[in-house]
Parts: sequence; structure tokens; C-alpha cells
Amino acid sequence: MMKDKRRQILIHLLGCVSFLALAFIPSFQGKSDSLFNPMSLRDFVSYALLIGIFYLNYFLIVPKLYFTKRYLFYFLSVAVLFMVFRTTTNLFQPKGPRPFRKPPPMSEARPEPPPPPKGEGPQKSEYDFFIEINARAFPFLVVVFFSLMLRISNRWQQTEKEKVNSELSYLKAQINPHFLFNTLNSIYSLAIQKSDETPLAVVRLSGMMRYVLSESANDFVVLDKEINYIQNYIDLQKIRFGESLPVSFSVSGSLANKRIAPLILIPFIENAFKHGVNAEEESEIKIEISVKDHILDLSVFNKKVIVFISEENRSGIGVENTKNRLQLLYPRRHHLEIRDEPEDYLVNLKIELS
Repeated sequence: MMKDKRRQILIHLLGCVSFLALAFIPSFQGKSDSLFNPMSLRDFVSYALLIGIFYLNYFLIVPKLYFTKRYLFYFLSVAVLFMVFRTTTNLFQPKGPRPFRKPPPMSEARPEPPPPPKGEGPQKSEYDFFIEINARAFPFLVVVFFSLMLRISNRWQQTEKEKVNSELSYLKAQINPHFLFNTLNSIYSLAIQKSDETPLAVVRLSGMMRYVLSESANDFVVLDKEINYIQNYIDLQKIRFGESLPVSFSVSGSLANKRIAPLILIPFIENAFKHGVNAEEESEIKIEISVKDHILDLSVFNKKVIVFISEENRSGIGVENTKNRLQLLYPRRHHLEIRDEPEDYLVNLKIELS
């Protein structure tokens, strides 16, 4: 966060210096005999005022007047700014014509143009008016409009960011109770059977809950930890169902230096166990995770079996929340395909990892 702020300050400083340097371009191009001539001084003051107007409009006038819908006061303030800008730059207007080049020798001097007819004075007022518009109003309006659009864009981005953060917080708050409910059901089944595996299951659950409590608050976690969490969950299910459940789990590819959103994969695996396990039917679950070139590929397959699911556990909140989280965390960086057939269920998910 601090590095981003320093980078922004540096970009603004470089932008201001580059903009001020524009005042001296005519001198560098040989259009003036001196670098610090009156015309360059006037342009320098003009550009410095435009920078001040940009930040004044961006940080003060737009938030205080435009965003509070006091549009009349906003446009009046802009008009006052223009008058101040025009008056100040006129104070630095050099006297007399600008010396573009030395006068030609007398032998090359051209005859003076004939004077205008009587009754027709020099028509300079309209010409000077358009020069004034071009030299003052146009750059002023460009700066004001750009600062206004930039401020509106930044406000919209901030609003979208706050919306995403609030939605993610809400979704995470739903994930943890959902996970705890499903896992406690598994341990409850072991306790009813008075299985010797019950203490081991409690130990695994405590380790998994420790991961949930410590890592789910983070935006991204190390991929190794997420895979280990999934492995513990599958081992817990194996303890519960024993040899009656044919389940295969494989991981391939390089997991080093990869990060992923926490608890983004487990809902699809939970769903496979919830709908694909029945001791009286032929069950099968296959889970494959591969990582190649920062692309994670998850495949979850399960045969459909007859399973009694209570009403409160029927909503499929885990999968729906995960779809929403994928849209928020990996926009245009993931592809989810779900194939719901009469006899089996397949999930294919590809994520571009950070």
C-alpha cells in the first residue's frame, strides 16, 4: 500500500515537471533568442496555474460541489477560476511583439503594405478574441474536464472496490458455518458408530479449522496450504466411510510460488461427497488437480446416488457462493464448466493463478 502511494506521488511529480517543461519548447526549437524570455515566462506561469487548477478542482471543488449535486455553485466556481487564470496570465503578457527572428538586411527589405482604405481600421478585435479563446479558455477547459472525469472515474472504482469487499466478506461469513456444519456431521456419524477413528477425526478437524480461521481472512494463500487442506478433508471423509468409498485424489504440476483464494476449491469437492456417497450403491469420486504455467485445472467427478439430504442442507450454498467468489476474485481469469448428467456429475474449473 505504501509503495503504491509513493509510486502515485512520483508519477504526479514527473507529470507536473513534464507539463511545465512545455513552456520552454519554443525556445529549445530555436524560435526565441533566450530560454528565459518573457514569452516563456508567461507560458510557465500559465502551465503552473493550470496544474494548480487541476488539483484544486480534483481535490476540493469536485468533491465539495459536484458530488454534492450543487452544480450551479460548481460551474460558478469554475468561471471564477477562469477569470483568475486569465487575469494572472495577462499580468505576464510581454510588451510589444515577440522577436521571432532578426530583421532582414535593407537590401532584402520588402515594401510595406499599403495602408487600409479610409474608414476601415485594422480588424484586430475579432482576431484577438479567437487568440484569447485558443490560448486561455481551451487549455483551461481541457484541464478542468480531465480532472473532473478522472475524479469521477476514481470514485466509481472506489465504489466498486468497496462493493466487492463487502460481498466477499458476506460470502466468507457463509462459507465457514457451511464447512463446519458438514464436517461436524461426519464426526457425528463416527461417534454414533463408536469408531476408533473418532479422535483422529477430531484432530484433523481442529487442524482444518485452524487453517480456516487463520487463512480465510486473507485474499490469497499459498497453494500448498490449500492443497493440504483439501487432503485433510478427503482423509476425514475416508475415516468416516472407510473402504466402502472408492475415492481417488491426485495432484500434479509445480505448486511452488503459486497463490490462490482460500477455500475456493473445497465446495466442489464437498458437493461430490454430499451427492456421491451411498454405502448401498456403487459410488465413485475422482478428484484431480494439475498446475501448469500458472493455470490450475480442477476436475471433480462423482456418480450420482440416492442420498437423503435434509432441507437446510439442500440449498447448495457452498457451490453458489463459490461461483460468486470466482466472478469477484477472478474476473475473466477463470472458466467453470459443470456437467450435470442423469448418472454422474462433473466439474471442470480452470483458474489463472497469481
